[in-house]
Amino acid sequence: MSFENKIKELKLVLPEAKAPVGSYVATKKSGNLLFISGQISISANGELIKGKVGKDLTTDEAYKAAERCGLSIVSQVKNACDGDLSKVKSCIKLTGFVNSTEDFTEQPKVINGASDLVASIFGEEGMHTRAAVSTNSLPLGVSVEVDAIFELN
Repeated sequence: MSFENKIKELKLVLPEAKAPVGSYVATKKSGNLLFISGQISISANGELIKGKVGKDLTTDEAYKAAERCGLSIVSQVKNACDGDLSKVKSCIKLTGFVNSTEDFTEQPKVINGASDLVASIFGEEGMHTRAAVSTNSLPLGVSVEVDAIFELN
């Protein structure tokens, strides 16, 4: 099954691939590697998902925020591949950042939202290495940010 068909089967809607708002690019190819800049947690209606996990958001709510980051990552990959996800060979790595309270320790459970989303679309090719990092703040006050590295055919 193609990755596009898998997205349809899962009834997922990819958000628009957003242009960066700073002095960087959204994606960068180097050889057969595709680097995706950090994608922040934005709801389906375009609102920022903000707040500290462990205070303002539960682990489950933050998981959903990370899932939204994963959708944005796939959207950026598709854009960088001129709309053709068949160019993806594999997801190499995700790095997730969780805006969390000092005593919150479930960052891996939060970033599973992005990991599970990528794996659900790309199957075995979506299995990746990962880091899940706690931080005391993220841009614009968002709860989660995830970046990625993909390998292209």
